[in-house]
Amino acid sequence: MTEINSDCPVVVELVGVEKHFAGQKVLSGVNLRVCEGTTTVIVGGSGEGKSVILKHMLGLMKPDVGRVEIFGRDIATATARELNDVRRDFGVLFQNVALFDSMTIFDNVALPLRERTHDRPQQIAARVDELLQMMDLPGVGAKYPAQLSGGMQKRVGLARALALNPKIVFFDEPTTGLDVHKSNEIYRLFHHTQARVGYTAVIVSHDVPKIFKLSDHVALLSEGVIQGQLTPEEFQRSENPLIREFVETTMGPIYSSEREEAAL
Repeated sequence: MTEINSDCPVVVELVGVEKHFAGQKVLSGVNLRVCEGTTTVIVGGSGEGKSVILKHMLGLMKPDVGRVEIFGRDIATATARELNDVRRDFGVLFQNVALFDSMTIFDNVALPLRERTHDRPQQIAARVDELLQMMDLPGVGAKYPAQLSGGMQKRVGLARALALNPKIVFFDEPTTGLDVHKSNEIYRLFHHTQARVGYTAVIVSHDVPKIFKLSDHVALLSEGVIQGQLTPEEFQRSENPLIREFVETTMGPIYSSEREEAAL
């Protein structure tokens, strides 16, 4: 396994994280480091615990054993006030988007600005307009979520996640329910907004191999631990049996065939 550059500014780190549910161990000592400004994608089979890792990063769960550090602060031992302060630097795009059906698109995006800032209405309106323009959604502010397609709802969710200029954005299965074309549009949007805003991204995804194009590092969760945290190219060429099995199962035998040809 190639180590993450030890000199990089680490903004998220899990050290020896273990978690049990009803006597069953789901996480068996997870170690993971996320560098500032990068995109780390967590992959793995269904039920392996990918979303459990994300919930630990968000402070929604506490580990039975281990540390979860955000900006060097162990949020597993943080007070509610300290955790709230850390979360001010978070943006989250949920799997189901979690827009409020009874609120307009404008009000959905404006919500964190109204709750977390003292901005005047004119400032909020300008920020919402800027975000919707960034998402290529001009003129939809007066509509309701049910009036938008699934892909457009994802864009609104991302606009809301970026409203407070977060340092870290967490994505939970961001393309669930979208067809291939819409998924590719969302990935291009992620790339564009991250380049423009500069946030660190942590993505839990099943969408292999398309998600590789977006990532700096891919981490496989299997058997309760991170089996490797590698660049996409290193991940696809890894000799780790579990990583190799995952690659061949999700991407086909082409990579093993290329390895064999390269050895000739």
